[in-house]
Parts: sequence; C-alpha cells; structure tokens
Amino acid sequence: MKILNLYAGIGGNRKLWGDEHEITAIENVPEIAKIYQDFFPKDKVIIADAHQYLLDHYKEFDFIWSSPPCPTHSDFAKLGALSEDYGRGNHLRKAKYPEMGLYQEVILLQHFYKGKWIVENVIPYYKPLIEPQIVQRHCFWANFLIHDIKIDADKIKWGKVKEWQEKLGFNLEGNKGIDKRKVLRNCVRPEIGLHIFQEAFREYKTLL
Repeated sequence: MKILNLYAGIGGNRKLWGDEHEITAIENVPEIAKIYQDFFPKDKVIIADAHQYLLDHYKEFDFIWSSPPCPTHSDFAKLGALSEDYGRGNHLRKAKYPEMGLYQEVILLQHFYKGKWIVENVIPYYKPLIEPQIVQRHCFWANFLIHDIKIDADKIKWGKVKEWQEKLGFNLEGNKGIDKRKVLRNCVRPEIGLHIFQEAFREYKTLL
C-alpha cells in the first residue's frame, strides 16, 4: 500500500505503522526531516511544501494522512499569544487570520480523492466550518468512522521534554537546532496514529 504522510514532523502518527508499506513523508523543515529519516530509514522523505505536494500528487496514493499547521486555529491564537508581537511585552497584539489551507485540503480530499484519508488538527477556538470527529485533543476529518480509544489524558502543555520523549518513544537528545518541546507537542500520540490507521482499513480486514 502507498501512503502519503503530510507535514510529517518526526513521525508520531506513523511510529507504529510498521515497515511493510511504501510510505512517503513530506516535511518542509530540513532539520526535522532528517530526524524523521533517522527514525524511519525505509520511508521516502521529501523536503517540500506539503500543501502543494498534496495537490500535485494525491492521486498516487492509497492512504493519505495530513496534519497541517495548527497555531492559527488554537486557543492561543485567539488570545493573541502567537501573534507577531508575542514575546515583546506588547499587549496590543495584532489579530491574525486563521490559515485556511486546512479546509482546502479537507474539501479537496472529500470531493476528488478515492482512497482513505484523514486530516488532523487541534480543536479550534471557533466552531469548525466542517464538522470533524474528535479524539482526545485532536479534530479529525476523514472518510471513515473513528471509534473512541481509551487513552490517558494528554497534558503535553505541562510536561517536560524528557517526560514526553519517553511517553512518545522519541529520543531527541542528540538533535540540535530545533525546538524540542514544540516538535514533541506537535506529535500525534503513536497509539492514536495506529488506532486511526487500523480504523481506516477495518472494513477491508473484515472482508479478508
């Protein structure tokens, strides 16, 4: 099976998928792409704009996972904590438009893609424009049903880097030039990634 893993990060969602599939990962930050490649040497890793890559190549894959950037949709965005003035002591912070690439991808996949797909993002500060399925701290838009999964509460906002490296199963101690807390925080828990992957092909497995 050919899998496209967009905005791959270090591969939290992909960690438990195994190596029997042909996986292409798209990540636009070279330092993070290198970490992904180190963890998953059999995957094909491409440093590119994932949003454009999806538009150009979506027909080539059997399963697509996309995790577009989430900061402009988060509670922090509403508070202005991620505005351009953050960290400068300026309380007159500028409002920022939400990045709408998230919904562009959902609409594209809903109407033009024939395989199984999922788009992941944070639970936004507004009512989602397209209704998602919600699992833990994530919104998931998909063309299959995702059943609930029993998993401990995710409190990564308050955890230490070392704790989350152990929890997620990624050791970043030897990696420099990256914001480790941010990288780990952006990870989808491997257990959730595996659960959703299995949900996508539940019907197929039933027919075997």
